Amino acid sequence: MADLIVISFTDDADAVAAYEEVQQLQSDLVVELAGLALVHRDEKGKTHVETPGPAGKVGAGAAGGALFGTLLGLLFFVPFFGLVIGGALGALFAGLDKTGINAEFRERVKSAVADGRSAVVVYATKITEDKFGEALSRFGGTVVQTSLSEADEHELAHDMAGKD
Repeated sequence: MADLIVISFTDDADAVAAYEEVQQLQSDLVVELAGLALVHRDEKGKTHVETPGPAGKVGAGAAGGALFGTLLGLLFFVPFFGLVIGGALGALFAGLDKTGINAEFRERVKSAVADGRSAVVVYATKITEDKFGEALSRFGGTVVQTSLSEADEHELAHDMAGKD
């Protein structure tokens, strides 16, 4: 089971501070990350994404990283991170609708991360929810969250690979 958590902020400084706190929580073993990103949407709607990079301690392997990148791309329409190939994109959206990342969840994320806002996107395989919530509550923000079962993750990875 994995959790996909999007925390949106009206203030970019709060988003950056929360992003840094999540990295510290990873070091403190409060959360085990398969993916982490800081997403900024400027006033014109252009999306900018930062990830911890190789120096970060995000534990995603190649498959997990590809899945997280695809999820980012589909949630925020970031061509660099997502698959933008017609049939594959359609198959992925169909696959997403069977999981916790259905159209309703995507719409909630879109509303929460409107133009001029920032978000921390957390893809966690393990999380101590009370400690995680307590540590991040001081930054405020609007939380949109869903869970993916192992079967959901496998199905998305399968759809992403374009296999029948």
